[in-house]
Amino acid sequence: MDLDMLNMFVIAGGTLAIPILAFVASFLLWPSALIRIYYWYWRRALGMQVRYANYDDYQFCYSYRGRPGYRPSILMLHGFSAHKDMWLSIVKFLPKNLHLVCVDMPGHEGTTRSDLDDYSISGQAKRIHQFVECIKLNRKPFHLVGTSMGGNVAGVYAAQYPEDICSLTLICPAGLPSTTDSKFIKQLRELQESKRIDRIPLIPSTPEEMADMLKLCSYVRFKVPQQILQGLVDVRIPHNEFYRKLFLEIVDEKSRHSLHENMSKIKAPTQVIWGKQDQVLDVSGASVLASAIPDCHVYILENCGHSVVVERPRKTANLILEFLALLHSIDNNKKQA
Repeated sequence: MDLDMLNMFVIAGGTLAIPILAFVASFLLWPSALIRIYYWYWRRALGMQVRYANYDDYQFCYSYRGRPGYRPSILMLHGFSAHKDMWLSIVKFLPKNLHLVCVDMPGHEGTTRSDLDDYSISGQAKRIHQFVECIKLNRKPFHLVGTSMGGNVAGVYAAQYPEDICSLTLICPAGLPSTTDSKFIKQLRELQESKRIDRIPLIPSTPEEMADMLKLCSYVRFKVPQQILQGLVDVRIPHNEFYRKLFLEIVDEKSRHSLHENMSKIKAPTQVIWGKQDQVLDVSGASVLASAIPDCHVYILENCGHSVVVERPRKTANLILEFLALLHSIDNNKKQA
């Protein structure tokens, strides 16, 4: 092998080594940065674009794909301490010609966080209505999807702004009384009795607590490397004080049963999806909604916990699409009658 050829291999090897070493260093030293890059890449791969909308001095951050068309747009509201990117696993299985909007809930990720803001469920519903008006999403009634805390907000939104909504999907929504205490509710009661309410299981501050939270939220046992657990914690720790304040707000008497108090006002066709093994919010909430909302379609997913969006993304996407297709078919039949 001549010297030029040898030099070429050395340069090529060095060029490949640099990104590999950078990846390894990021994984070992800055796992939180790697997580952010992962979401950025996944958004780009799925064609989701990030935008900002302003209502007076309040800023909303959201991602979207597609444009409004003959089919209803879909607005997705995430759960407590999550962000708009949690929906990417479902977006992957939705048609690219659907108009999708995923917004960061008040105080989360890129949306304004203010100590003066009202983070009650009704306060959040009001903020989401401001967002909808900002981007003119309600020019035509849209389909609203919410999970957990976002499901609570979505249900209250549908009750308070019925003219905006053509249909509704609630995934393991909060805001309902339950005849059966979930594992999470039992943990909260124990913490209250021992006056250790600052140790909320949904607000981890160590990799071990993060692992416990994932076990609580998921029926499927994901094997998450220690470094990734550390990265997930590192991303959350700067926001934990806000999460504690928010949590106490949404479990306060004003918000605790907001969905239950508003469910009789929901007139839009409603779909309820719940994991049968949900340890955060007991699955019995599905029957509470079914008995109160006319035209309510309930789907209980076997071998699935609270994190339905992560555990069963394809199934959830298919259920939403089937529900929308059913409503479209019913609407067409009415027009022909």
